Amino acid sequence: MKFSTRDLCFCAIGAALIAVCAWISIPADVPFTLQTFAIFAVCGLLGGRRGTVSVLVYLLLGAVGAPVFRGGFASLLGTTGGYLVGFVLLALIIAFAQARWGQGQWVFVLSAVVGLLVCYAFGTAWFLIVYTRTGAITLGVVLAKCVLPFLLPDAVKLALAALLRARLYRRIPA
Repeated sequence: MKFSTRDLCFCAIGAALIAVCAWISIPADVPFTLQTFAIFAVCGLLGGRRGTVSVLVYLLLGAVGAPVFRGGFASLLGTTGGYLVGFVLLALIIAFAQARWGQGQWVFVLSAVVGLLVCYAFGTAWFLIVYTRTGAITLGVVLAKCVLPFLLPDAVKLALAALLRARLYRRIPA
């Protein structure tokens, strides 16, 4: 996988956008943030390959202590860390679908939906594993806290990112 200087600059901008959107949040057990919007937008506008690298750079910055997401490195190991790691899976699914079926809008939207479901599943499993070390919790409670409240907001974020992509995708150099 070879990246040009332009690709690396786009990846850095993508990681910065995700970091800024991570700080726009409504506090909760699993905070409502604009991270998913940023990941959808970055993967949609830059393509899955550069989008995946942007997500990885964002997570690496957080892992080494840069203030890109609340809680720093501890967030990666805590109950919500699975959702952060799940963002990589989301981006990889978009990248795979785009490599396999092209850059079309429906490929992007459908792969983003599948990727988000995988992110939810991975994050929920992680939440269960980490939380059960300190107390008991059921799958139903985790789904009620960590997935159900996010379904509609994430659908709106995906729709907005898809609209943004439809307007701007052809203006960004490949």
